[in-house]
Amino acid sequence: MADLPQDLRTALEAALSNVPAAQLTSSFQRLSTRYREEQAATSPIMASPADVITYSAYRMPATFAAVRSTLEQVALQLPDFAPVKQLDLGGGTGSAVWAATDVWPSLANVTVLEQVTEAIALGKKLTANAESPAVRTTTWTTGRLDQSTFESADLVTVSYVLSELSTEQQQNLVAQLATQQGLVALIEPGTPGGYERIVAARDQLIAAGHSVIAPCPHDLACPIPRGRDWCHFTSRVNRSAVHRRTKGAELGFEDEKFSYVVTSPTLRAHAANRVLRHPQQRKGLVSLRLCTDAGELREELVSKRQGPLYRTARNTEFGDPWPT
Repeated sequence: MADLPQDLRTALEAALSNVPAAQLTSSFQRLSTRYREEQAATSPIMASPADVITYSAYRMPATFAAVRSTLEQVALQLPDFAPVKQLDLGGGTGSAVWAATDVWPSLANVTVLEQVTEAIALGKKLTANAESPAVRTTTWTTGRLDQSTFESADLVTVSYVLSELSTEQQQNLVAQLATQQGLVALIEPGTPGGYERIVAARDQLIAAGHSVIAPCPHDLACPIPRGRDWCHFTSRVNRSAVHRRTKGAELGFEDEKFSYVVTSPTLRAHAANRVLRHPQQRKGLVSLRLCTDAGELREELVSKRQGPLYRTARNTEFGDPWPT
């Protein structure tokens, strides 16, 4: 279960405290419909201050959870990696900044590039009293991804952005990312379309000399049959009271589905295998659906007779490396 840091929760609650529920609901319906379309945007999707505050209420928890889950897997593969500088492209109100600094306290220099000035204003407000010095001193820069060149960074995050760009703009952005010497982390919705954008970016980065750190345990072609299945993972998100009101939801949680790839031209570290589905548990048996380092899909059965390995399998989660 992914929880926002307490200082971010406090700042969000303060920012949302005087916003009428009807305003949140109205903006949510428009924004959620638009984002589900996954079509290139000719103008900012967050078109007003109401849209920005609504976006923070219903999307920051989910984006934080997806980015944090992604970066946690990277930290498992690269235990000695301690980034100092982060560049967050199309960062909205800063979810990826909070997620990255939560995983790597070593971060000290953080920059967010965002085109919507109201999102930057809210992002600054939310980070003003953050416990992390890196979050508190974040540099916010106004600019468009298709009209900007980027400085180098140890960690570059691009979350839930590619769907807003045309195919040509996506390719141009990834070409710029390929020149980075640090880690490049791309996260998209866990939909067939999101997966296709991630696979295309993955292929382009590998062709440019990058190696995949996560989730793939190899740099070979993705073995998942195109058009019949797609690679995605989930992170469970706690819903606050205002989160539930905004979405008209009753449950106290939701499962955020996301697809991602993290690459680097200089670092090399693969999981042996990656668990691609929720492990199926039966009496004395665990079934794991794996993507292997040979670039193949495989089912692995772990029985109770295998002792410690069986106990490990029972505690293994969707998206984890295997063996852990």
